[in-house]
Formats: sequence, C-alpha cells, structure tokens
Amino acid sequence: MPTPYGDSVFHTQNIQQFATDVASATGGALEITVHSAGSLYAHPEIKDSVRRGLAPIGEVLMSRLANEDPVFAVDSIPFLASSYAEARALWDASRPLVEQKLAAQGLTLLFAVPWPGQSIYTKAPIDSTEALQGASFRAYNAATERLAQLMGAVPTQVETGDIPTAFATGRVAAMITSPSTGVSSQAWDFTSDYTDTQAWLPKNMVIVNTKAFEALPEDQRAAIREAASVAETRGWEMSAKETDAKMATLKENGMTVAAPSETLKAQLAGIGKTMTEEWLEKAGEEGQKVIGDYQSNM
Repeated sequence: MPTPYGDSVFHTQNIQQFATDVASATGGALEITVHSAGSLYAHPEIKDSVRRGLAPIGEVLMSRLANEDPVFAVDSIPFLASSYAEARALWDASRPLVEQKLAAQGLTLLFAVPWPGQSIYTKAPIDSTEALQGASFRAYNAATERLAQLMGAVPTQVETGDIPTAFATGRVAAMITSPSTGVSSQAWDFTSDYTDTQAWLPKNMVIVNTKAFEALPEDQRAAIREAASVAETRGWEMSAKETDAKMATLKENGMTVAAPSETLKAQLAGIGKTMTEEWLEKAGEEGQKVIGDYQSNM
C-alpha cells in the first residue's frame, strides 16, 4: 500500500493501525504492507497505480484529482465548510458522488480523513481583508491564487519548503495553510499572528482496486470495510487533536492565535460564496445537488 506522507504524520499512523486491524480481524490471512513517504510510488502516481492494479490499495489527497472532475475539489472550496462539523456534513453530502466517480474508474473508496483547517498567517493582526490589500500572499494552487485575488492580495507561488525563505526575503507577507505546516515551517520566526479561519479541510482518501477487492473472500472484504469505518472515525478524531496540538505549539512559540473578527468573517463568507458559485459552474447539476444536500443539513 503506497502512501504519500511520512511515518510521523497522523494520516500514516492511522493507516498503519488500519492495516493492523485488518490483519487481526482476518487472523493474519490478509496483510497490508504500508510503504509510506512515497517510497513505493510518488504521490502523483498513486491513484493510477491502484487503478491499473500495480498496487491494490493506496492513499491520495482527494483534491489532486480535481483536474479529472470538479467533485474531487469540493472539500477545497474556501469558506464553504470552515469547521470539523461543517466538513463532516459536506463529506456526507458529497461522498455518494465521489464513490460513483471512483467506481467508474474501477476504484472503491474505503475511507477519507481531513487535514486540519487552513488558516491565515500574517505579520500583524488583521480585522478585515483591507489589511491584505496589495500584500504578496503565498499561493500554491489555482484555488489559493483565486482566493488571494478576491482578498485584494497579490498571489505569489511558493512551495512549502520555500516558505521561510520567501518571508525572509520579502517575497510574501502572508499565507494561508494548516497549523501543521505552520509548525513544521516554524512560522513564528517570520509571522506573529494566526487567524483561525479553518477556510477548508482537505481530505485524504484511501482507495482500493475494485477487482482486487472483489476477488477477496467475503469475510476478508467485511473485515476491510469494518476496519475502514473505524479508521475514518479515528482519523477525524486524530485530525482534530492535531489541530489543537499544533495551535498550542504556535502559541507556545509566541504567536497570537485569534478567531476572525465579525467583519473578516463576513468578508470571507462572501469570498466563499463567490468561489462556490464558480465551482458550481464547472460541476453543473451534480454539484448543485451536493451543495443543496449539504446546506439542507446545516
């Protein structure tokens, strides 16, 4: 089983436990060997390796498949779902369509787990988007580039590993990323304020080759599905704990952690509405149903 992230990442730890649970439930008849940190296949290759049957099972960031179908980007629309409760409701609304799209490619979804929410890092407190007008803002994909534009900032492409240097040299003055990335890049060295927006909570999916899965005995398939259900619940809990722990680390290192002001919340909600409408133009009737189901359950 190839996975993209290292052994210290909670997603990988959750998957290791999933593999242990499957082996235990099948009395050792079915064993899953996890190859973490892209050691078997690099992240961009994992989904296709599972589809082609080169690996029977793997983990992938859902939004990496957005170029195949807009539905895979639904959990990365800024400010559509800005808490774990909202992210859960959005997943409940979108999961059937995600499963359908994967099934068409010979893939079966087992479970999905979110990363901590994306929040704003700045060198001074911000009460509104006006504080970001004209500021160079780190972007790492089309969505964050569009987000920066709508906030009045200037999007600047910077990869994760280059964040400290980009701030130190003045290439960027602000960014939006998870508390996990903030800690790993030691954001307190170059920013002072963390505004807890939880703009979106992107998910990793664990997928299995449908033919390989259906070739297993029924008791083993049942064991996998049960372990997957447990892993999804456990993974969401681990993600929430990761958020709390990493935010505490930011505070311990002198950063100011604050909720967004009412003005900023309203402005960001407006940006979220705009980006949701733009997504719906691509996603069509299928997307309309997902958003409708989500909003009716909130």
